[in-house]
Amino acid sequence: MRYKVHYSSCTNFRLNNSRFNVNFPITPLLPSISNRYITQVTHDFSHALTLTQLISLAAVAAPIGICYGRVADNLPRPSDVINLLTSNGISNVRVFNPDPLTLKSFSGTGINLIIGVPNEILPSLAAGSPTFSLEWLQSNIFYNIPTNQIRYLAVGNEVLSKDPYYSPFVVPAMTNLYQALQTLNLANSVKLSSPQAASVLSASYPPSSGTFDPYIVSNIVPLLRFLNDTNSPFMVNVYPYLSYTSSSEYISLDYALFRSDKAVLQDGALAYGNLFYASIDAFIYAMEKQGFVGVPLVVTETGWPTSGGAEASVENALAYNENVVRRALAGVGTPKRPGQGVEVYLFDLFDEDGKSGEEYEKHFGIFGLDGSKIYDIRFN
Repeated sequence: MRYKVHYSSCTNFRLNNSRFNVNFPITPLLPSISNRYITQVTHDFSHALTLTQLISLAAVAAPIGICYGRVADNLPRPSDVINLLTSNGISNVRVFNPDPLTLKSFSGTGINLIIGVPNEILPSLAAGSPTFSLEWLQSNIFYNIPTNQIRYLAVGNEVLSKDPYYSPFVVPAMTNLYQALQTLNLANSVKLSSPQAASVLSASYPPSSGTFDPYIVSNIVPLLRFLNDTNSPFMVNVYPYLSYTSSSEYISLDYALFRSDKAVLQDGALAYGNLFYASIDAFIYAMEKQGFVGVPLVVTETGWPTSGGAEASVENALAYNENVVRRALAGVGTPKRPGQGVEVYLFDLFDEDGKSGEEYEKHFGIFGLDGSKIYDIRFN
């Protein structure tokens, strides 16, 4: 279902057949909102939208990127990967480690990167000095790619819940890296964070109940404090597919795939029409309960498999990823944070046949090894 925002005078405008009255001229404030289509807005927000929320619907598109996982055989040559990305208008990419050849292939392309700092290096970065971190950055990253192409450094991945041995090293490593970036006058342009799995939450339903696992609070609070102090985002890997397949008796496939034609979940004043936004807002509520209000959030992984598991299909993968992209481009935001588009990175560029675990984990690729799209999704 599609909704069209109209304005017809200086005193009122309407969303389909619902009229909203205001007490000041809105035409100068909404120069482009006429004829702007908003997809399923009323299913992702409370039923009564405020003027501020509607004005915010004209927000700038949030960045959209893709994850470039490389746990596979016979991947295309780096130069072919770059051509694939540029021909599809993909200008933001997450790489999971600072592989020199990979980074050099991106150099000068204008593609912005999230570059992973492997979990295994965290103890050395944490125990060393800022000078050691500076030398590590220069030799492993800055030597291979211009700093103006680095959007974030992802320090570790899913450490707190899935690789807890490294938990005590995350924030000390980030602190040393931050001081190294300050030395180079890069601390404001290259942001540091540490992507976490959804399992860091002990409660997420409804979103307002979002709470961090008490066993990781002693590590998550210093991380949030660092992010707050450095104006950096909290990074999360969100997979509604996993939530659906583990709780399909409670979660409908339509809710997971953005296909609900009405609000499925009413949480106080906020209504949710899809599981993706409900999952994100659970993190926002959890941060607020620890005293951190306003920390930005970036989804560093999300996707839907094309085979290998329940409801894993090309059709469902397209439905899910297409809707994620559409909402990011609209800059609509979640019910908890309307008008603040969610920066998101789709997983994955290619299937990764070298991955262990369940069979579906190998089949998140959006493109085939020959560069063709497995399904027709647009990134702009």
